[in-house]
Order: sequence, then structure tokens, then C-alpha cells
Amino acid sequence: MTRLPAHDILFTPMQIGPKVAKNRFYQVPHCNGGGYRDPSAVVEMRRTKAEGGWGVIFTEQTEIHPTSEITPFIEQHLWDDRDIPALARMAEAMKSHGALAGIQLAYSGINGPNLYSREVPLAVTGGPILTFTSDPVQARTMDKEDIRDLRRWFRNAFRRSHEAGFDLICLYGAHGFGILQHFLSRATNQRTDEYGGSLENRGRFLREIVDDLREVTKGELAVTLRMSLHEAGAYGFSNAELRDFIAMHAELPDLWDLAQGTWEACSGTSRFKPEGAQEDLVKGIKDLTPKPIVGVGRFTSPDAMVRQIRSGILDFIGAARPSIADPFLPVKVEEGRYEDIRECIGCNICVSGDMTGGISRCTQNTAFMEEWRKGWHPDRARPKGASESVLIVGAGPAGLEAALQAGRRGYRVTLAEASTTLGGRVAKERQLPGLSAWGRVADYRIGQMAVMPNVEIYRDSPLTPEDILAMGVDHVAIATGSRWRRDAVARFHLHPIPTDPAMPIFTPDDLMAGRCPEGLTVAVYDDDHFYMGSVLAELLVTKGNRVQFVTPAAKVAEWTDNTLEQGTIMRRLLEIGVEVHLSKAPESIGKDEVILGCTWTGRQTALPVEAVVLVTSRSPEDGLFHATRALDWQGAGIRSLKVIGDAAAPGPIAWATYAGRAWAESLDQPDRGDALPFRREIAELLPADRITP
Repeated sequence: MTRLPAHDILFTPMQIGPKVAKNRFYQVPHCNGGGYRDPSAVVEMRRTKAEGGWGVIFTEQTEIHPTSEITPFIEQHLWDDRDIPALARMAEAMKSHGALAGIQLAYSGINGPNLYSREVPLAVTGGPILTFTSDPVQARTMDKEDIRDLRRWFRNAFRRSHEAGFDLICLYGAHGFGILQHFLSRATNQRTDEYGGSLENRGRFLREIVDDLREVTKGELAVTLRMSLHEAGAYGFSNAELRDFIAMHAELPDLWDLAQGTWEACSGTSRFKPEGAQEDLVKGIKDLTPKPIVGVGRFTSPDAMVRQIRSGILDFIGAARPSIADPFLPVKVEEGRYEDIRECIGCNICVSGDMTGGISRCTQNTAFMEEWRKGWHPDRARPKGASESVLIVGAGPAGLEAALQAGRRGYRVTLAEASTTLGGRVAKERQLPGLSAWGRVADYRIGQMAVMPNVEIYRDSPLTPEDILAMGVDHVAIATGSRWRRDAVARFHLHPIPTDPAMPIFTPDDLMAGRCPEGLTVAVYDDDHFYMGSVLAELLVTKGNRVQFVTPAAKVAEWTDNTLEQGTIMRRLLEIGVEVHLSKAPESIGKDEVILGCTWTGRQTALPVEAVVLVTSRSPEDGLFHATRALDWQGAGIRSLKVIGDAAAPGPIAWATYAGRAWAESLDQPDRGDALPFRREIAELLPADRITP
């Protein structure tokens, strides 16, 4: 395997102020759900990226002071010197394979509700806190003394970052979250003093802290500015103003780090944003400054990366999600192992870990955030145990991952799929509007197993319980998936509702199999609240149907708040003419209408329709597992028999791939009993007599 010469430019070193990056692969700051709670997990995750060849690796958002914290989100803290050791371990891990270590410092201002610290929030201009959670809190407008305090807090953070061993400091002013953007934007800066008004005045604070940074660190650390490419609205910090600011301050930082104006716009899912979606906003900015530029765009193709550099758009290829999906992306490009790249599918399950206060995960990289907790590695497998052979029944995402990981460990793997198509639900869902990238979940795993001599894949091979016992294998995993229910049972209705058999009822399985109504008035009832209901509404519109979208929630696809899609989904449905019925659920389904009940008042209304699509819950296809378990499988020499993935408990695709990995990792492992299945860290207890801060 040889790297294509066209990709050589990706491995040319480049100066960033006093530091030199070994290549153009730049892991921009990204959250992970670990933060201050799981420091070793975050350290090992970043160390893995260092091993994977990234030239620059950054932390997540690091809060510099308790007057600005964004609970319930779990980010890093650099509040006092006691936070230095954990961050020093992270800097060491980042630099362990020659990468530059960067820390992103943030003061959230009007985005920080301070629900944990209980300090009064401070903002450039006071007003209600602007967060995802609509906290009933307001921030106070900073006076001159507050601004002096803020400069001191930043100086403390600069010193601590320097002591921790970082090479670069990123000042966060993008996505609407950082106080630097709040100073620059007329939407959040309504001051009439020397920090408000003109663009020069609005940039004053930023210039001051850059000077402070260089003074405190003696010019030994590189300075990067993460800035908003475009903030929408009449008063937002627009792309035109950004260009004016960069032209006025061409040499202010050592690198310009450019990202979209909101997190939703910057990290849009592949359903709505293609690779390199921010190019038009970045193009031409390099002409305004001699300093290097990094930008993002869910870059997964080396050719697309090279084009960005060759055409003078970017100097560094920024990546958050692609670095999560494949921490070894740079090494694989460098070594010409293109077929081994595990491409990001842009589903934003990683983001949901931060949004829910849980640990992040990745649909593609099942080891993400489990590197320390479970000892998993994205590309290296631990050796197999004493047994030799495994059988996996079902080649959906759980079965494919189970087979791949068991094969990598050295087991002799048989993967049996009842149909002629590998991929299970992924093979079906990739055909839906906007979800084609999701097919990479199957493509990557099938491609990896194709060259493994110890893995045999059999299509069109339904198995009976007797077949399984006769296979002579040591371990069996049943990964036969699930099916969508057609009786409205989910969260709102725990039992079936009255339904007239004359009304045509469809499920997602029907539509994905090609059995789709055309030219009718169709009610889509969504009690799933993730992507499927809205995707099927789009599909139905393309078939000429008039769609009535019904949900008991107060929002369409409400869980997609956690994947940053909810607003985009709502706009899309309204734009294509879908009529939305919020806080409504069907009480009964008649032959030509659905009786809707208000979830708050119970008041009923009739909705005339000609067909109903139920997107509610799924039933595990676990019959084969139970039938096999009822036989003497241990007498047949089978050491373990497990049901995994959707066949055990339906969930998102990332839950299925994780289940496959967990099964493969558990092979020949001793029973842990009631022990915790992962490592965790517990807060240090201060002496009981320490009653003062």
C-alpha cells in the first residue's frame, strides 16, 4: 500500500507562531461528555488520536472561572491550580506521538447559567441566559471592574495552561458560545462605552487578552482564535464583518480557526449538510491574512482535503467528528491504507453524549470514550481466549461489528445472514432521504472482513435452532434485529388502540420495503421522536402524498435536539408542506379518520386521512434466540449463547454496533458478577475540617 503523491501535501509541516505542526491534520476542540467527571477517559481518548497521527490535538471547551459554567453540560474546568494535574496529563498524552497539544479556553458569558456554581452570570450586555435549556436566569452587564476581573481570570488560565504543558491556546469565540463572539456581535454587544459600537471597539477586549496571553506565556505558546464564520440575523456577527475584522487584525493570532456561527450550523448532520459545507464562507479569507487558517466541514476524503489546501482555502484540515470516527485517519492516509478509513457518517450521536450529560459514543468507532474505561482500542484487538470459533446469526450493524471484532481477535468466525443483503436495518435506512452516508456502517465492516481468512460470511442462509447446535462452534450471538410495531404502542400508548381494519396501516418496515402509499392523505404518527418519523414524512411527500404529522411531543422529532437537528427538521417539514399536529396522539383509528386527543386536555378532534404510518416502537426479533436456548445448547458444546443488538433491546444504530463490540470483547472473559463493567474515577474527599473555600 502506497500513499498517492497527490496527498503528500497533507504531511508537510507548517508553522503556527512559535510552534511547528508536523502535518495538516488538525483535531479542532470538541466535547465528549467526559469533561471534569471522567478525566482519565478523556486523556486516553486524546492519546489515541496522538497515536493516530494528528498534527494538532485540542481539548474540549475548558471553562476558566466559576462565574461562567454551563451545567448540565459536563465540560473541562481550569478554575484553580488543582485542575492543572489532570490537564497536564492530557497535554502529555497529546504530545506522546509528536502532535502539538492545544487547550481551548472559554468564558461563556450570556451562555453560562451557573446552575452549579450559583454565581451571578456576567455578560457583555445583560439579559436572559441563551442556552439550549431556556434557563430562567439573567446575566448582569459587566462594568469596567468586571472586565478587569475577566482579564485577570484569563491571565490565570493562560498561566495554568502554560504550566500544564500545552503548546497552543485557543480563544473561543464561535458558535455563539464564547464571550469573544459576544463582544464582537452587535446582537449581544449593545454597550456604548469603548467596548461597544464600532467594530474596532467591539474587538478591543479580544486584542487586550491576546496581548495578555503573549505577555503571560512569554511568547512561548501559539495563539489561535476560534471565530464565527457567520452569525445570522440583522445584528449578528456576519461573514462580511468577520472579513473586515480579519483584514483589520491580520496578524493578531498565530492561526485563525473558523467555524460556523451556531453549533447546529457548524456540525450539521449528513442528512442536511454535505462534506465541506462551509467552503463558501471561508473562501477568500486567506487573502486577508498571512497567518494560517483551519476550517471544518466533516472532511473524510483525502482528495477533498487536498483540494482545500491546493486551492488556497485552508492551510489545515480541521476535524472533530471525523477524528472521532477514525482517530487513525492521518496514519491511514499517510500509509495509503484508504480502504481502512472508518468514515464519519455524520449522525451526531457523538454530540448527543454532550447534550445529555452522558458519555459520548460513536456509531462507527465503538471504542470512542471506552479507551480507558474498558481498555478498547479503535484499531487494535486484544488476543483471543481459549476457545476457537464463533457463530453470529444476523448481519445487521450488531452482527457485522461482532463478526469484525471477533475476527480481529483471532476467532474463526461464521456470519450467517438470512437475506441476500448484508447490513440489516442500515441496508434499508441508507435508501431513505438524506441517509445515504449511513451505509458506511455496513460498507466499512464488510470491506474489512472481506480480506480476513478467518471470517466466512453466508448470505441467504436462514438457520434453525437445530442448525445452530449442529454448527460445532464455541460461542453464538443472535443478532436478528427488530421490527416496527403496527399497533401504536410506544411511550404514550402502552397498549394497542382501537383500529378499524379498513384503514390502511403502514410501518417504517413497509415503506423501506417499497410498500408506500402514493397520492393519499397520510397521517404519520411519531412516538419514536428520533429521525425516522420526519424522514418518512419526506419520503411520503416525494410520492405525492399530503402528510399530516402527529406527535404527542411539543416538538417534532424532539430527541434530535441532542443531535442538533430539531430546528432544521422542523423547517424542512414546513417547507415541503407537511402539516404538523403537536401534543396530539391518536385515541382510535377509524376507516377514514383518526381521532386525535390533546395530550394536555384530552379534547378530541377528527383528522380525515386515507392511510396511517405508525412510527412508534420496535419489537425484538428474538424468537430464534429463545427457541435455541430452550434446547440443550450446552450439551452441544456451545459455551455461551447471547442475544445482542436490536434483537435484545432496540435502540439507535450506535447502540447496536456497541453491543456487537461488547459481545466480541467479552468472549472467554471471566464472569465479573456484580462488578462495575468499566473503570470510573471518584472525586477526592477534602479533609472534613476544610469548611472554607
